[in-house]
Amino acid sequence: MKRQKGTVIIIVLWTSVLLTVLVTAMASKVRLSAQTAIHNSEASSQWAELMGAVSHAEMELMMERMPRPVGEALEETDEGELRTPAYRFNGQELTLNYATSEELVVRIYDHAGKINLNRIPRRNMQLIIEKRLGGLDADPEQVQDLLAAWIDWTDLNDLEGLNGAEKDYYEDLEQGYVPRNNPELDTVDEILHIRGFAELFEGVNLDAAFTIYGNTRTVNLNLATREAMELLPGLNEELIENIIAYREREDIQNRAEIAEIVPFENLQELSNWVANNTSNIYSLFAYPKTEMDEQELEALLEIDELINPDPVTQAYSEIIEVRSYNNLPTVYKIDPYGRLPDTAPARALEEDLLFEL
Repeated sequence: MKRQKGTVIIIVLWTSVLLTVLVTAMASKVRLSAQTAIHNSEASSQWAELMGAVSHAEMELMMERMPRPVGEALEETDEGELRTPAYRFNGQELTLNYATSEELVVRIYDHAGKINLNRIPRRNMQLIIEKRLGGLDADPEQVQDLLAAWIDWTDLNDLEGLNGAEKDYYEDLEQGYVPRNNPELDTVDEILHIRGFAELFEGVNLDAAFTIYGNTRTVNLNLATREAMELLPGLNEELIENIIAYREREDIQNRAEIAEIVPFENLQELSNWVANNTSNIYSLFAYPKTEMDEQELEALLEIDELINPDPVTQAYSEIIEVRSYNNLPTVYKIDPYGRLPDTAPARALEEDLLFEL
């Protein structure tokens, strides 16, 4: 009898344990389902806001092509000179005419601030190769080999140039392919398929430095990305940061103003690369604002007072063409995880600037 009572007690205890486990599991499942529903709702809301910001950015570019309203107050420099509105599309954080959420950041890059791979003269590609290989210290033979590979990739035939690379070379690779044999590249990343170019541009944000859209052959320093300027002959890190600091204060209108920043010998190298043109092609980025906490910010400021306050490096992006204010933009590329160009303000202290304020 006592043994039966003991057995009943054990069964009751095990039943209680099992019921407890089941109830706990069901409660966890319900809680997880509720959290999932909340997160999905928040994600849908954030996505709608993000797409709204993208549409507002597209409208901003369309409005840029409208006649200016009579009496519109344009931005001025400290000296009272008018700023060119189109130059604000150089990647700075924008305040749009159609307001977006304060929690979102919108940046627009005019492709006149990038190097056009489909319009670059052979000589200019050689100069970029030389700069990437160390400038005056570059091995002439290596430069010519890379240039020959570029020429063979972009010419219209399968005839291999001296030390070049054509169909036979590429098909013999472990994962073979055929060369473009056309001066019109389909993507910026295609350059990495050319023999030696993956190593040449290792670590470079190619989408920030280059474009394949439009007919622009020059770069506008008011719009240029750091990544593009780093490839331009005649420019070093100090000069690039001074150019960015200058254009934060006023527009660069002509070569005389470039000469205020860039020494004569450097300007001679740079001169054929630059102009004041704009384009119809833009990369736009939209993403939730992310701010560092005070402790993290203070720790970084102790190391470097010229840090980038915006830590975001990837965002939703589009490459679009805007031709008029009464036609919708043409969308060429969408990338939900587009890699942002370097968005930092000028990394130069006032006492280190090469121009007078």
